[in-house]
Amino acid sequence: MIDYQLGGKTAIVTGAVSGIGLAVAELLAASGARLSVWDLKQDAVDATVQSLKAKGAEAIGIALDVTDEAAVEAAVQRTVNELGGLDIAVNNAGIGGPAASSGDYPVDGWKRVVDVNLTSVFLCQRAQIQAMRAAGKGGSIINMASILGQVGFAGSTAYVAAKHGVVGLTQTAAWEHAADGIRINAVGPGFIATPLLDKMDANARATLEAKHALKRLGKPDEVAALVAWLASNDASFATGTYYAIDGGYLAQ
Repeated sequence: MIDYQLGGKTAIVTGAVSGIGLAVAELLAASGARLSVWDLKQDAVDATVQSLKAKGAEAIGIALDVTDEAAVEAAVQRTVNELGGLDIAVNNAGIGGPAASSGDYPVDGWKRVVDVNLTSVFLCQRAQIQAMRAAGKGGSIINMASILGQVGFAGSTAYVAAKHGVVGLTQTAAWEHAADGIRINAVGPGFIATPLLDKMDANARATLEAKHALKRLGKPDEVAALVAWLASNDASFATGTYYAIDGGYLAQ
């Protein structure tokens, strides 16, 4: 495992109790970062914090709904107060949503997916930028997009629209806040073997695997390695960019 030399830095990871978020939190902590673990359910947050602490990390946990503006702002402030600042933020929380064509997509499903997958990223990024700007030390924000932030995918109208929005939000904010020393990038995973895909039947999984040049799904720790690099000083010239990590999906 590479040490990304994050000692002395504080990081927020949303959606941090499983899948990509958990892999990111574990790698950032292993590289020396203090962790603020965010997710929806208190028991899962507490278990993740205890696991990180058992491995020697300094961590706190905050259970919240990332679509709640006041809760997000309070969580950022608590992170700064308890961990001494904010240097890194990984906005990873997201949901899949209903499977339906655009002409039949349920409006309530659209609103929920866009709220969780796009509006929450805006709210989190906004509060994180304000905290980093106030401290005057800059920082790195990584927003979790998807390969579906670049292409369409039948049956996933809201998810695709939200992830395209995350990429645009990232690029715009990177230009706006470069002068504040804040780097903002988006990561676009291909299909990753996470709990979101656990209920998929074998045939559907095989179909997804075949869409990647490497003929497999990605692993959460493979995505985490890219995120940790973007969080580190080695990525000091990286901002406003969408980084696909997709096993060749977008190359076809």
